[in-house]
Amino acid sequence: MAAETHPEAEIGSNDGDAAIVLDELRKEYGGLVAVDGLSLTVESGEFLVLLGPSGCGKSTTLRMIAGLETPTGGTIELGDEDVTRTLPQKRDLSMVFQSYALYPHKTVRGNLAFPLGKMDLSAAERERKIEDTAELLEIAELLEKKPGQLSGGQRQRVAVGRTIVREPKAFLMDEPLSNLDARLRVRTRLEIRELQQRLGTTTVYVTHDQEEAMSVADRIAVMDGGELQQVGTPEEIYERPANEFVAGFIGNPPMNFFEVDAGEGTRVFPDDPVDLDASVPADAATLGVRPEHVHLVGDRDGTRATDDRCEPFACTVDVIEPLGNAYELGLIRGGEPFVARLRELPESAVPGATVEVAFDAAELHAFDESGGSIR
Repeated sequence: MAAETHPEAEIGSNDGDAAIVLDELRKEYGGLVAVDGLSLTVESGEFLVLLGPSGCGKSTTLRMIAGLETPTGGTIELGDEDVTRTLPQKRDLSMVFQSYALYPHKTVRGNLAFPLGKMDLSAAERERKIEDTAELLEIAELLEKKPGQLSGGQRQRVAVGRTIVREPKAFLMDEPLSNLDARLRVRTRLEIRELQQRLGTTTVYVTHDQEEAMSVADRIAVMDGGELQQVGTPEEIYERPANEFVAGFIGNPPMNFFEVDAGEGTRVFPDDPVDLDASVPADAATLGVRPEHVHLVGDRDGTRATDDRCEPFACTVDVIEPLGNAYELGLIRGGEPFVARLRELPESAVPGATVEVAFDAAELHAFDESGGSIR
């Protein structure tokens, strides 16, 4: 989307406080607790992503914000107004669903016009909003077509257009890209992010795709089991995870975890012990290391054992997975598998070979017995 061609002054001019505040929000279905005491503030104009595995409560949370589900407990505020029991149509929110939810018998123009039907607008004002939205999303040439004549990416743009056309206080998006192929999904998520930044509209976006979340969010709220695990910028979530769940969920490939005996000089691999000679809190029960912080000593890019790396140790190469711009190595020591991610592959690294490995000492993550981060 070329920014200079978009009439951004005409759309997204909804000023004022559009923060969304959830306070001890709870939702039960019979004996099942889907959301358990969630407290979270989405700042006005912020792009916040609710991220987590299937069944973690993220879509239920979004539906409660939208008014499509009634909370069992807690409150929801939009701006300075308590909307916990307010009807969906009175909340001034717009939602993009996973299925797009377009009217198949209406043209694109008709779909964009539908949300404007109950607004006090003249015919000329209504048409201006439709035309401005179509131009913003580069779908002006599709206005007379019906959804069945459009590609998945075009239908997704129409769904977004129907959301923004009436200039709501906030956008709610429930996995809007899940029906697109991988290449189109990457392109479209960047377009959504660019659009939100231009409009400055508060946005709550639900996904289970961590890469998608990391690429679009101002902040990410990670959920599991109906509870908030951590909220922070993508960098904070990745570099300083609050617990083992967040550390393992964020990152591809995920973080390696090792049982550690901090009382024995940071000893790992109990069946073939290695003393990493690293400073780790005495109450550490688990050590985490991301694959990109696992290095082969003396590899082709000049890596050597240095002061900022732990004591190297020997392990066996199990499998090698070429990724185009990197390699993933499955390694084993004492029957315990772990993964390294390398930019270049040493000639000596072949399945079955013995290699020397060192961890980045400054990039070790320590967790206590309950899984909480202590470093």
